[in-house]
Amino acid sequence: SHSLAHFKQVHAHILRSTHSPSHSLILKLLSSPSLPYSLSIFSHLPHPLPSLSTPFLRHLSRSSKPEFAFFVYQRLRNEGIPIDRFAFPPLLKAASRVGWLAEGKEIHGFGFKSGFHSDPFVQTGLMVMYVGCGRLPEARLVFDKMSYRDIVAWRIMIDGYCQSELFDDALELFEEMKRANIEADKFVLSSILSACGRAGNLDCGKAIHDYIIQKELVIDAHLRCALVTMYASCGCMDMAQQLYDQMIPKNVVVSTAMVSGYSRHGRVKDARLIFDQMVEKDLVSWSAMISGYAESDQPQEALRLFNELQILGIGPDQVTMLSVISACANLGVLDKAKWIHVYADKNGFGGSLRINNALIDMYAKCGSLERARNVFEKMTSRNVISWTSMINAFAIHGDANNALRYFQKMKEACVEPNGVTFVGMLYACSHAGLVEEGRKIFASMINEHNITPKHEHYGCMVDLFGRANLLREAVEIVETMPFAPNVVIWGSLMSACKIHGETELGEFTAKRVLELEPDHDGALVLLSNIYAKERKWKNVGDLRQLMKERGICKERGCSRIELNDEVHEFLVADRNHKQAYEIYEKLNEVVSRLKLDGYAPNTGCVLVDLEEEEKREVVLWHSEKLALCYGLINGAKDSCIRIVKNLRVCEDCHTFLKLVSKVYRREIVVRDRTRFHHYRDGVCSCRDYW
Repeated sequence: SHSLAHFKQVHAHILRSTHSPSHSLILKLLSSPSLPYSLSIFSHLPHPLPSLSTPFLRHLSRSSKPEFAFFVYQRLRNEGIPIDRFAFPPLLKAASRVGWLAEGKEIHGFGFKSGFHSDPFVQTGLMVMYVGCGRLPEARLVFDKMSYRDIVAWRIMIDGYCQSELFDDALELFEEMKRANIEADKFVLSSILSACGRAGNLDCGKAIHDYIIQKELVIDAHLRCALVTMYASCGCMDMAQQLYDQMIPKNVVVSTAMVSGYSRHGRVKDARLIFDQMVEKDLVSWSAMISGYAESDQPQEALRLFNELQILGIGPDQVTMLSVISACANLGVLDKAKWIHVYADKNGFGGSLRINNALIDMYAKCGSLERARNVFEKMTSRNVISWTSMINAFAIHGDANNALRYFQKMKEACVEPNGVTFVGMLYACSHAGLVEEGRKIFASMINEHNITPKHEHYGCMVDLFGRANLLREAVEIVETMPFAPNVVIWGSLMSACKIHGETELGEFTAKRVLELEPDHDGALVLLSNIYAKERKWKNVGDLRQLMKERGICKERGCSRIELNDEVHEFLVADRNHKQAYEIYEKLNEVVSRLKLDGYAPNTGCVLVDLEEEEKREVVLWHSEKLALCYGLINGAKDSCIRIVKNLRVCEDCHTFLKLVSKVYRREIVVRDRTRFHHYRDGVCSCRDYW
């Protein structure tokens, strides 16, 4: 009977029959298409024996409403009807599935009183219940008290550790299992391989693979999938690919693991190759590929793939949306950010804490501090990430006063700041020249909040002192740190030396960077620039020859601007754009107008051995100037021009953009490598302190 109406007709026929229904017929009646109807039938059975109640409990524990098993249990207890030991596993399974710890503990107590506490079936059921309710210590206590542990008991305990991300405990228990001479089955091995992959423990994963080979276990599709996923998660892509190639057919799970593995380790082209070859793709596959592009600095590809997902009519989940929002944040295009926000709200993500936190970050990186703040203020609940995202938003926009104000509000809201919050606060102070406030915040982190400073906090302090030309104090921080300075800290000091013309200390710090990272392009370029400023052209030539031999290239300046839903990218001296002729004509016009206001190209930032006229051309053809001129040609007259640049804005471009904002009466927002510059009426929000 597939319908309840038909089932009731059959039931009525049985009731009219002169014969009493058999035991097997009653069991079939208890398996009706309606669980409430089954419960009703059971409630009318006089004094049901365990031969009826236990199979019914098993049926309910596997159903869509496992909690109904407790109605049966309550009746049996209330009426004093016998409950045998086989009833405990389904009852405990039901408690596990709905997470009812209190009911599970009551059954545990009843089992103990009934003398079943040492029964292996009951003990295994107790482990399932405690693992399902997230109580690993209690599960382990039951496990340790078992007089006999079969492979199922070991598997449940290992799975429990893996589900709770206690991977070291899972691996330790597996070693204990081997010492007990228990042969692992493919399910235990799959769980352990998953633990190795998620913990990034390649050595242990290889040892498990060797164990499988040594024991001559059959590597079926399930186990091969686990091996591929482990190697991919640990970044051993060659081995993962080798095992993957041996799989026929290749299922969606293992293919997605390969996409994620390649993406996570920067091999996005290989990830896309696997993705395109997949016969079947689910939402997880699409999300993995979108995330790969978003995290590999290819935001446009991530958004393009998201558009394909929409065309196919596949609705995104929260993971997909977070990747899309991240891609939009990296792209830095405000119009696209607005569209993503509307899309998130329309598709039911507006109330998600994680989505709102990501939206704050997205709007901040797309240049709209106001919209970031609006998202924050409308949130019904906020966590430490919400406050930290808002503080970081103020920091990258140079609004240190609001960063300090919101930090105070955060503490008043009884939200405890974490290490990331203090990085944002120190960054805000550093980029606003608030040295004393930075000192106080650093001290409060240690003394009031008991947070031990890490490399990034010391790096912020070095940057704070370095920008303020307090180089002696910056050096003192480096020398008194409780651990060796890393590349970032030496790099901060090196950059400060460049800004303040401290060539001797700059050369020293650049060499320290190269000791830690010999192919560090930034250090080699900066060292070359120091020599160039001193006109030591031979040293410059030697360094550039070294870079050429090692295949090290200085990152090229690239600026992008969005107009009419299209993103346009420009490189230095770029002539590939379809409007290149118009752009350079506009650039000449702008330069002529600015010269009337006193502008003269600053060639001091051109650190190559060129004639002065050639240097002027190099400066004037910087990518952000080309993007700006494109915006002046094609943008609406009163619209804000928004530019995203991959490198720090040079001194000449900074002056140039300030003057354009004044002469052309245009608001210009530029996001460079470290912060935002808001140009308005000839003034920049950074107050020339960047």
